[in-house]
Amino acid sequence: MGTTQHQPAVGGATAHPLDDACVDGLEALSEAVLAMSGHLEVREVLRRITASARSLLGAEYAALGVPDDHGGFAQFVVDGVSDEQWKAIGPLPRQHGVLATMLHDPAPTRLADVRKAPAFEGWPDAHPELGDFLGMPIRDDDEILGAIFLANKAGGFTDHDERLLRILAAHASIALANARLYERSRELTLAGERARIAHDLHDAVSQKLFSLRLTAKAAAKLLDRDPARARVELTEVAKLAAEAADELRDVVVELRPAALDEDGLVATLASQAQVLDRAHTATVAFESDGGVRTLPPAQEAAVLRIAQEALHNALRHAEPTKVSVTLRGTETRGAVLTVADDGRGFDPDAVREAGRHLGLVSMRDRAQSVGGRLTLTSAAGRGTVIELEVPGA
Repeated sequence: MGTTQHQPAVGGATAHPLDDACVDGLEALSEAVLAMSGHLEVREVLRRITASARSLLGAEYAALGVPDDHGGFAQFVVDGVSDEQWKAIGPLPRQHGVLATMLHDPAPTRLADVRKAPAFEGWPDAHPELGDFLGMPIRDDDEILGAIFLANKAGGFTDHDERLLRILAAHASIALANARLYERSRELTLAGERARIAHDLHDAVSQKLFSLRLTAKAAAKLLDRDPARARVELTEVAKLAAEAADELRDVVVELRPAALDEDGLVATLASQAQVLDRAHTATVAFESDGGVRTLPPAQEAAVLRIAQEALHNALRHAEPTKVSVTLRGTETRGAVLTVADDGRGFDPDAVREAGRHLGLVSMRDRAQSVGGRLTLTSAAGRGTVIELEVPGA
């Protein structure tokens, strides 16, 4: 029996088959890259990157921070920390201490014990204890888009871990850049949709309103000298008002938000919360329990419009520090939307008497049009909670 000889590879090196550990590592890296590249929502991409990094390197905790322009984080995503722990930790971290180096230095940071680093400045009481630490910036050429932080790996982080995280960060940069481009494109689409809405509303209603105004003026002049003719004119006013309302309703119903068809209700609400969170000093957060099934189109549109109106009211009038939007499923296959703020609140009765309740009436009418129920709870100095429940299909 002859012996098998290994043929030399190109360049004279001996070719060796990949061992099982190497194959497993490549598969894990491939899965991580695919997981974070298959989404277009920035928040979801950040979450996938963080979870993939933690899983790939076997760390107990992972986080990803994206800097803002004011010395803090525009977004900060964690993995390995429960929602209760995260709430107890408190506000997002500022750009200081060890985290700051990751957002200004393109080199990775690997520490046997982060608590012994010269730049370490402590953490809140509810923060988990971290020991060994590995941080890697996410770069797009010379721009640092963010940084991945990993902590607490059994046996500590190795050179191999650092190489893996560097590769993952390179792919994360591409995924994050693509997600940002997608969101910018969608924002431009929404701006175009707003312009189209304005145009359609003008064409559909403005002429009717002009006729309504002239007829109302004529009725006012005839009221004293020819009451019978004035009544005729007022009847025409009522008719024109009804026609204008019908045309306006038709336009609004027709203009179902494009984002709902493309992304669905949960993703659309999450995206809008992110945009408002970046645009306002108040924190705007969205949360869903994952139990919301697909609702009929009219219900989805109503939930979105009411959420938008409630958010607008809170951010414009309430002076809140935090606004939370939650969406959860119900046993009847419906959904419950809650928009709560910690702003100055108000007396609903006083607002109603002052005639400043058009937004609330609009929301209630929209809720009733899809068989839903809207409730409002507020008091001076105690914030406002608006809750909408829509039935299942």
